[in-house]
This record gives sequence, structure tokens and C-alpha cells, in this order.
Amino acid sequence: MESKNYHEDLSHIRSMMERSSRFISLSGLSGVVAGLAAIIGAIYVYFVFQREGIDYFDGDRNIFGKELVNELVLIGAVILVVAILSGYILTANKSKKKGLKIWDATTRRLLITFAVPLVTGGLFCLVLLYHHLFVLVAPATLIFYGLALVSAERYTLTDIKYLGYCQIVLGLLSFLFLGWGLIAWTIGFGVLHIVYGLIMHRKYK
Repeated sequence: MESKNYHEDLSHIRSMMERSSRFISLSGLSGVVAGLAAIIGAIYVYFVFQREGIDYFDGDRNIFGKELVNELVLIGAVILVVAILSGYILTANKSKKKGLKIWDATTRRLLITFAVPLVTGGLFCLVLLYHHLFVLVAPATLIFYGLALVSAERYTLTDIKYLGYCQIVLGLLSFLFLGWGLIAWTIGFGVLHIVYGLIMHRKYK
């Protein structure tokens, strides 16, 4: 009887330590919503290229006009906002159900660790746009996003690092096959997010 209580106490202590050091309320469904938004955005971008007479898949370093670049940046911003808002709302609801705070010292550490490679990657992509190296933007976003996920793993669910590794590998492969970046981007931010989100929803619901 005492042995049973001892193991229960250890499990309780371990659970409290994990909650204090890791943000464990991330919603798997937020990944699904973000993935769907990315796929819809990628399809829209494809038709935008068709409208402009651009064959993105030929691998050429096409020179995009200022208006087109602004439109593409706007599309990306909309996808990002949808992903962030859905992530916050779903994660906040999950935290509320579990009686956990969504904003604490662990959350701040998570966001800082996640933001450093992500912001660096965003600035790098702006430099690529400035030099009209549009074909390199999609691979770069995948790699820096993957690095951000791997970095953030120490403060959240360890499973997220596997999504990060997949993004990095996919980004490197798309550097080898220039012209297929949109497909790689759709797989990375769309399909992989949906698969990961569904797995996490079943595992941690």
C-alpha cells in the first residue's frame, strides 16, 4: 500500500514539474486549421501565377512586379494571421478546460526561443525578395520554420521537433529541385501540419 502511494506521489510530482517547465496545452486542431489555411493559400497563389502568365515550376528566376510581390506578401500575411488566431483560440480553450494558464514564464520562454530563428528567417526571405531571388523563398521559409520548431521543443511537447526535422529536410530538398518550392511549401505548411495536428489531437486530447 505504501509502495503504491509512493509511486502515485512520484507521478504527481513529475506531472507538476513538467507543467512548470513545459507549455503542454498546444492544441493539435490548431495545426489542422493552419495546414488547411496553407493549402488554400497555396492553391490561390498557383492561380495568381497562372493569371500573370508565370510558370512557377520551370525553375526560372522570374522577376515579379511590385504589385505581384505585394499580393503574395499579403496572402502570406493572411495565412499567418489565420494560423496564429486559430492556434491561440484553440489552445486557450484547451488550457481553460485543463485549468492551466496560457501565459506564464514558460510561455514567454517558448515564444522567445521560437521567434529568434523565425524572425531571422523572415528577414532573410525579405533580402531574397529584395534581390529578386523568388525561387529561393519557399525553401528558406521551410528551413527556418523547422529550426524554430526544433528550438522550441525544450519548452513544449517533444513531438514538435519531429515536425521541425521534416520541415528542414523538405526545405533542403526543395533547394535541390528549384521550381517545385510551391509544392514543397504546400506539403510542409499544409499536409505535414494537418498530419501532425491530427496525431497530436489523438495523443493529447
